[in-house]
Amino acid sequence: MAGLVQDCFSIGSTVECTTCYNANIEGEVLAFDQQTKMLILKCPSASKSAKLNDVYIVNLAMCSDVQVKKEVCIVPEQPLSLNLERLSTRTRNQVEQKRLQLTALSAGVSPEGQNLYMAIARTIKQVTWSGPNIVVCKDVTITPPYKVDNVNSSDQRQLSYVKKIVEKHENDQANINQSTSAADIAAN
Repeated sequence: MAGLVQDCFSIGSTVECTTCYNANIEGEVLAFDQQTKMLILKCPSASKSAKLNDVYIVNLAMCSDVQVKKEVCIVPEQPLSLNLERLSTRTRNQVEQKRLQLTALSAGVSPEGQNLYMAIARTIKQVTWSGPNIVVCKDVTITPPYKVDNVNSSDQRQLSYVKKIVEKHENDQANINQSTSAADIAAN
C-alpha cells in the first residue's frame, strides 16, 4: 500500500484513494477503522445534485495509493446518543408494515384491492381479508372492485368513515394517474 502516509485518518479530512481497479475516489472521511483498514468517504454525488452525496466504503488493503489532501486537526464533537427506544419502535412499525404488505399480496386479489387495503391499514389497524373482501373493524366489508359503492356495513358511523377513506384513496389514485398521463404526454 504505497503512499499510505499514516495509520489513522481524522474525521473531516479529505483523502484520495486509488483502488486496485485504478479508480480514484476523493472525499471527506466519515469514519476509519484502523483494525480492518476500512475507510468511509463522503463524496459529491455522481448525479451532480448538491443535496445528495455518495458514500464509499474503501478497503485500504485493496488500494495502490492513498493521499491525504487536506488534514483536519479539529477534534469532532461527540455524536448524539441514539434513542434506542425510538429505534426499536420504528423497527417494530416497519416490520408490521411489511407484514401488512405481505398479507395484502398473499390475498391473491387485484393490485387495486391491495393498494386500498394498505391505504386503510395506515389509518385503521383492524383490517383483514375474507377471501377477496376487505373487512374493516369486523363490521365493514369492501367487495371487488373496491370502490365507494362496494363498501357495506350495518354500522352507519363506521360505514361513513371507511367510505371517506376509500373516496380519498380513489381521489389520490386518480391524481397519480392524471399526473402520470400528463408526464407521458409531455415526454412525447
